[in-house]
Amino acid sequence: MRFEGRVALVTGASRGIGTATAIKLASEGADVAVHYVRSAKPAEAVCEEIRALGRRAVAVQADIADRAAVDEMVGQATSALGPIELLVNNAGDVGNMDFDQLTPEHWDRIIGINLTGPFNVIWAVKGGMVQQKFGRIVNVSSIAALAPRPNQFAYAAAKAGVISFTKSACEPLAQHNIRINSLAPGAIDTDMIHEISPEMLEHLRSTTPLQRLGTPEEMANVIAFLLSEDASYMTGATVIASGGRVLFP
Repeated sequence: MRFEGRVALVTGASRGIGTATAIKLASEGADVAVHYVRSAKPAEAVCEEIRALGRRAVAVQADIADRAAVDEMVGQATSALGPIELLVNNAGDVGNMDFDQLTPEHWDRIIGINLTGPFNVIWAVKGGMVQQKFGRIVNVSSIAALAPRPNQFAYAAAKAGVISFTKSACEPLAQHNIRINSLAPGAIDTDMIHEISPEMLEHLRSTTPLQRLGTPEEMANVIAFLLSEDASYMTGATVIASGGRVLFP
């Protein structure tokens, strides 16, 4: 198993890609801290699935835009499982809003969750990774970072920032045997995407070259690859997993 004895923290792990990733890592030997913001019961259910696989799990809560809360959350995870060695920054919020509706408050919140949040979590775990001379990080971005998104100004900007941050951080982290990469998913079949209209959902399907939505499990497979030593010569990279949809606006 690729992650035997490793300790992972997956943010936004109470649903969607985060849940699939937490279970995938546990199935390959990792103990997992399951982060959530409000969904305590689903997070505990994910922990139960992980324990059923014979691994340790703990549910930890924090608003990742709140630096003090993140520090406390990482402390709880470390106390329960040990130093964090694998980090998946998956928590996020799309927050669709047209240009004419966009407010500074909305901008601050979406940037806080999607860009400042991953920074906060990395800064909370990197000291331990540096001390151990080992760390593997995957930041979940989006293809929204790569094409115009008229109703996702803040989200697209934040996710583009995640890609840029990943590139910029790879060199200083590499000195400590810490690899950092990002994943840019396309339209994925999670509860979040089903909040849009049926017409828009069908448009997403029909304009994706593979003619379907991706699954959380497919994204988890890519994340696990990037965390594993199968990707030992990859850092600072962004993998696009979009069914070809990145070609479209």
